[in-house]
Amino acid sequence: MSFATMKKNRNKSLESLIKETEKINSPSFGNGDDDRFWRTALDKSGNGYSVIRFLPAPTGEDVPWVRTFNHGFQGPGGWYIENSLTTLGQKDPVSEYNTSLWNSGIEANKDIARKQKRRLTYISNVYIVKDPSNPENEGTVRLFKYGKKIFDKVNDMMNPSFEDETPRNPFDLWEGANFKMKIRKVDGFSNYDKSEFDNPAPLLEDDDKMEEVWKTEHSLQEFLTADNFKSYNDLKVKLDKILGTATVPTVAGEPSPKLADPPFDGGKPFTPTEATQPYVPPTAENEDEEGLNYFSKLAATA
Repeated sequence: MSFATMKKNRNKSLESLIKETEKINSPSFGNGDDDRFWRTALDKSGNGYSVIRFLPAPTGEDVPWVRTFNHGFQGPGGWYIENSLTTLGQKDPVSEYNTSLWNSGIEANKDIARKQKRRLTYISNVYIVKDPSNPENEGTVRLFKYGKKIFDKVNDMMNPSFEDETPRNPFDLWEGANFKMKIRKVDGFSNYDKSEFDNPAPLLEDDDKMEEVWKTEHSLQEFLTADNFKSYNDLKVKLDKILGTATVPTVAGEPSPKLADPPFDGGKPFTPTEATQPYVPPTAENEDEEGLNYFSKLAATA
């Protein structure tokens, strides 16, 4: 798709994005040292401010974000930090195990399942408009990893709640809007409630310059390629090791037979000690920027 075609069809683009959000609302990846990723710097008080612009889908792709799931928790056998196959719409051993815990009807097992639940991550391309702590980032295109709190604000702009509000595409270069990131430390957690979109306006005054920005975007679909995920069998072997159960490797794609009792037996729940409690990132809903950044660093060293 050419830049001119994208400009011509941008109204249809909003319609397609609304459909994508409907899919999400119906009943990371660790980036390690990847310097393509950017985040708002926080001061000693845990507060931060920046201004970014969400960018349209990169050339050759249809949606300006990818949605991913991962797991991060500690058991008797160590840390389990892996991307979830549910990102690809496939069965994942942790999700299956959590389902069995939940369906046991035992509240203690449900608590374990909650602590081991999937963590939701979105990744988009953004243009850094203002970065007071690191002004050298301004004017660059970076990858931005964010959670449900921020995505809800994006979704609210595309799907407003009141009839006197006009649906807008925040990813549009001409009629989108800058996003003012305002992070506060509230009760020990990073809070994004004050973050908001500015008034709609073109990203830049010149179409040629906006085309240059668009052409420097990073692929998003690369985060959904098979090499980012371990096989079901490999994940199952690791999960059983972390939980203290034994497995025997089988042919790829086939379930691993258990050789030991599951962590809870006959209604007796597995109770982790303080040292083996699942890791809970320092954010209000385990999903937003600060916790995801910490989780990524942890994954890179695990």
